[in-house]
Amino acid sequence: MNTVKVLAPAKLNLALDVVGVLPNGYHDLDMIMQTVDLYETIILRKSQNLTLTLPGSRVPAGATNTAYKAALAFFHYTGLLAGVDMEIRKAVPVRAGMAGGSADAAGVLVGLNALYGAKLSMSELCAIGAGIGADVPFALVGGTCRVKGVGDLIKALPPMPECWFVVVMPSFGISTPEAFAKYDQVGSSVHPDCAAQEQAIRQGDLAGICSAFGNALEECSGAVETPHIREILDGAGALASSMTGSGAAVFGLFDSREQAAAARDILKQEYRQVYLVRPCKGGARVLPPLRRGKAAR
Repeated sequence: MNTVKVLAPAKLNLALDVVGVLPNGYHDLDMIMQTVDLYETIILRKSQNLTLTLPGSRVPAGATNTAYKAALAFFHYTGLLAGVDMEIRKAVPVRAGMAGGSADAAGVLVGLNALYGAKLSMSELCAIGAGIGADVPFALVGGTCRVKGVGDLIKALPPMPECWFVVVMPSFGISTPEAFAKYDQVGSSVHPDCAAQEQAIRQGDLAGICSAFGNALEECSGAVETPHIREILDGAGALASSMTGSGAAVFGLFDSREQAAAARDILKQEYRQVYLVRPCKGGARVLPPLRRGKAAR
């Protein structure tokens, strides 16, 4: 096998609370996270070099890119004297709080593990990923999870009840460090009950899940369009709406695909990046190779 193709899903924060500061100075978080069927596509080819291309994207492709860091970390951990040519077709908005960069890193780790037959466990991949970015371990595990600490404490939960999300990317992205710095200055009046939301997920109670929506970073994110977008989503029938991560993307949850599609169409009149997505199970995954003689459908 000389080439692998990986799909790596974006994530949404159904709830995000800042519960303290850890001894290392990082914020102690409590979150409910969900992967959705908006995917980065990562193509990896065996090589003696280490290259990264991102066709059509303005994201830097150098050594600061999370995918590049993931490849270096993989080869360092395994000791393999090898390389890879990486091509990433980006679909997740940048600076959105949807973990597109973390999905890329997770996709590279999973893909290299398959490409070179390294047989690393999920625990090993997550340990490597934690050194790259806080959301990378979740991007590897995926599905519905309660995530604590700096993203390193992950508890898998049952799948979400059937629902749809409409996700809107505003005109401007948000810097994660700036959002947390602002939180340190002004705090937040929003502190969602992640324990209650976990219980509602376990019970398949969509109304209970929605009643526990909230993001402690929303008030201080500086994303001025958030209230306007949420107002449109709520008016279009969303059961709940919130900002995801440190922003700037905003999403609403719908129990009807028809209502969700109608809300998407309304928001598309004002915003360029609007997505209708569903919860998905699992994180970054390698696609099975096409059999010889079989054409892709």
